[in-house]
Amino acid sequence: MRIFPRLPQTIRIRLTLMYAALFLAAGAALLGITYALVASLPVKVPPVTNAQAKLAFACKLGKGVPPPVAKCSRALSAVGAYQAAIRQRDQTLGHLLVYSLVGLGVVTAASGGLGWLMAGRALRPVSTITAAARRASERHLGERLAMQGPRDELKELADTFDQMLERLDASFATQRRFVADASHELRTPLTVMRTAIEVTLAKPVRTPEQLEAMAAKVARSASQAETLFESLLTLATSDQPLANIEQVDLATAAEDAIETAAPGIRRLDLQVDMVLKPAPTTGNRRLLERMIGNLVDNAVRHNNPGGWVRVHAGISGGRALVTIANSGPVVPEALLPQLFEPFRRVEERTGIHDGAGLGLAIVRSIGTAHAADLDARCIPAGGLMVTVTLPGTDGGP
Repeated sequence: MRIFPRLPQTIRIRLTLMYAALFLAAGAALLGITYALVASLPVKVPPVTNAQAKLAFACKLGKGVPPPVAKCSRALSAVGAYQAAIRQRDQTLGHLLVYSLVGLGVVTAASGGLGWLMAGRALRPVSTITAAARRASERHLGERLAMQGPRDELKELADTFDQMLERLDASFATQRRFVADASHELRTPLTVMRTAIEVTLAKPVRTPEQLEAMAAKVARSASQAETLFESLLTLATSDQPLANIEQVDLATAAEDAIETAAPGIRRLDLQVDMVLKPAPTTGNRRLLERMIGNLVDNAVRHNNPGGWVRVHAGISGGRALVTIANSGPVVPEALLPQLFEPFRRVEERTGIHDGAGLGLAIVRSIGTAHAADLDARCIPAGGLMVTVTLPGTDGGP
């Protein structure tokens, strides 16, 4: 319920009214206590006894046998002095009440004004944060509050807001770059399909061989597009909160990934060295298996004929880990971070360019979602070694 319906209900006004109301209540309580204490003070004049009151009353009436003049004078004087003292006390209490109420009203108004100033000063950082939030948009996320001052609640709020703006700025930048790269990558297979169809249809006479070649080219392009779509979906899913958490053995996932990559291993005549010990961890099974599969596929795809692939899994320091290394072309150390960016390929590594450029980006994204440590190192003789370490479980050896 609004106290003053016509008054803007801002926090500053509410704080001002609260300060004034609290001061008024405290002042009224203090005034009441003071008034009660003053009213309870005894009168300096001795109180009138019953005998003196009866004698003074009889002297005023003058009936019957008149009392002695001296006694009447003393009785009347005592009664008059006491009544005068009572009137003086009542008058003093009345003046005290009036002056106190007037003073309380003035000081309450002054406290309201001071409360208005103090509330405005205290809420100034909030106004700054509000103005920055209004200015913030996808194109204006570079501003920071950088609030100075004591480490209070408002300073923590401002720092949290700066951190949020920093995360949003990085997220929007990544999104813009990702959308631009994805649109370019998706355009390639679609262009190949359209070109193959248009070239074939433009021929006056189309032989079955030409139609079969066109269909094969369209099928390959569609497969590439499907792989790209699946990779994009996996990358987007890995950025979301994890669901369907369960225990996963990285050794089993690595063994399955080697079996899936068997055709490529045979084609390149690769030597596979596997040391797979139980490596239990918890997470999303589909994403973790995809992460291991991408690492194995990357090790096989970017390899030299007659090369080697090593896959080790196990427990170290209570944490589950899997290490996948491969031979291959030399990877420059400066280009290593680019391998884990979406659609980033180091063409010097291999002459095969049919990948989508999302394999290691998906590995990094899935690892981040599972609080994993990702360590990638270039092998001096050529190739790459990637170690993924995840939190272990009690089910380990």
